[in-house]
Amino acid sequence: MPMPVFEEFEPAGDCACPGCAQRRRALARGRAIALRDAGLPAVGGARRALVLATAAGVVLGAGGPAAALTTTPPTPTRPTPSEPLPIPGHGSGVAHGEAPAHGAGAGHGAGAARSGGPGPSARDTPGSPQGGRAPLHGRPRPPASGPGRPGAPSLARRIDRATIINRAKLWLEAQVPYSMSEYWTDGYRQDCSGYVSMAWNLGTNEWTGSLDTFATKITKDELLPGDMLLFHNPADPNKGSHVVLFGGWVDETHTHYIAYEQTPPLTRRLATPYGYWENGAKYVPYRFNGVAAGAVPGDSVPPAQKPSATFPGASKFGPGADNKYVAELGRMLIDRGALRFYPKGPSTKWSEADRQATEAFQLAQGWTGADADGLPGPDTWRLLVQRQGSDIVPTGRTTPPPAPRPAPAPGPVGVPAYPGLSVFRPGRSHPAIAAMGRQLVKRGFGTHYSSGPGPAWTEADRRNVEAFQRAQGWRGAMADGYPGPETWRRLFA
Repeated sequence: MPMPVFEEFEPAGDCACPGCAQRRRALARGRAIALRDAGLPAVGGARRALVLATAAGVVLGAGGPAAALTTTPPTPTRPTPSEPLPIPGHGSGVAHGEAPAHGAGAGHGAGAARSGGPGPSARDTPGSPQGGRAPLHGRPRPPASGPGRPGAPSLARRIDRATIINRAKLWLEAQVPYSMSEYWTDGYRQDCSGYVSMAWNLGTNEWTGSLDTFATKITKDELLPGDMLLFHNPADPNKGSHVVLFGGWVDETHTHYIAYEQTPPLTRRLATPYGYWENGAKYVPYRFNGVAAGAVPGDSVPPAQKPSATFPGASKFGPGADNKYVAELGRMLIDRGALRFYPKGPSTKWSEADRQATEAFQLAQGWTGADADGLPGPDTWRLLVQRQGSDIVPTGRTTPPPAPRPAPAPGPVGVPAYPGLSVFRPGRSHPAIAAMGRQLVKRGFGTHYSSGPGPAWTEADRRNVEAFQRAQGWRGAMADGYPGPETWRRLFA
C-alpha cells in the first residue's frame, strides 16, 4: 500500500497579520511536540490527527518507522486589511472542521468582525456566496466536532414541507438583503447557507460544506418542495459554491424548477433551469433528514388534515364559526403566503386573522369590492384547494403588482373591443367570454373544452388562454390564463 500524502497549509513567512503570526507559532509548537512525542496523544489539534493518520498508514503499508511524511503546502492567499477574519488555516487558528468563531466565514473573506476589530468584510460580493458554520446570532458557540468534518449535526428537528416553504417565504416577503457577515432578526446569517439553515430550522448557521451532513442524497425524480440543491466546491468554496431550496417543478418537462434562494441583492423566488444557471451539472439534490413523511407528493399536510375538495358552505365561516373547515382554510392560506396573519397558527375558531388573510388572497386574484370581503366563497375555496391563482402579495403592498404585459398595439379592423380584465374571472358571465372561446377553438387552442365554449368563465377558458399565451413565448405573470389587451389583440388578429 502506498504511503498517504498529506497537505497542510503553511502561512506566508512575510505576512505580518496577527492571524498568520499566531498560526506560525502554533505550527512551530506542533512540529516540536511531534518530534518529541512521535505523535502520541500529547500532540494537539490538527497536528495530532495528522501524525496519528501517518502512523496508521505506516503500519498498514509496512513502511516501518523510517517512512517519510510528504507535505505539499499550497500557495497561501493573504487576507486584505478589510478581511477581519480569514479562512480557517490562514490566520484563524481554527483547524478545518471546527466551527469558526461567531460570524466567521468558512470561505475567504466571509467573516464577521472580531471583537474590537474592523467591521464586516468588504468581500460580500456575488462571487463569494460563503458564510461559515456558526451558532445563531447572540447564542453560545457549539462545541467543535473535531477536524474530520465541518460539523457533525445533532438530531434533526422534525419539520413538514409546508413549514419549510413558509419559513422560506418569510425572508422573501421581508426582502432580506444578502450578506455573509450580517444576521437577520431570527439569528440566521443572511447568505445562501444561512437561508437554508433557517428554512430547515437547524438552530445553527451552517455552510455549504456542512449542510449535506443534515441531509440524504436523492435523485432528481425524487425532489419535493423543501429539499435542497447543493453545489460545494471543496477546492475553493468561494468559486461557485451555492445552495438553493427546491420549491417545485415549473411544468411537467422538469427542465425548470422554482428556486428559493438567498443571493445578492435580496432573497428571491425564481424559475431556474435544473440544476442552476451556472455549474448546473454539479448541483446535487438532498433531502433534509428531519422532514416529515418526505416521500409522497402533497405530504406537507397529514392525510387527516387534507382540505375538503367541496366547498363546505358560507355558513361555516364568519364571526362565531368554530369548526374544522376554518382550520383547513387557515392552513391553505398559510401555504399561499399568509403566514404573517397567523403568528400562533390556524385555529378552528374564526378570527379577524382569518378574514384578513382571506381578503389578502382575494385581492391577490385582482378581485375588488364584494368579491374581496374576506369571507371565502366557492371560487376562493376552489383556488386554494387546487393551488391555483396568485399567491398573497408580500408585506408592504396591498394590491398586486401590475403584470409586465407588452403595451397593446392598435388592432386591425374587425377586432372586437377588449371588454376589460374584470370580465374574465371566476363567477362572471359575458358574451365576450363566448366570443373568446370560439376564437381559441378556431386558432387550435380549445383542447381543454369538454363542452362549449359558453358565456360563463370556467377553468377550461383559463387553461386554453394560458396555452395560447405560452405559444407567444410568454411565461410567468404574462401567461397566467387571464386575457389582457395584448392577448386579446393577438387572439383576434
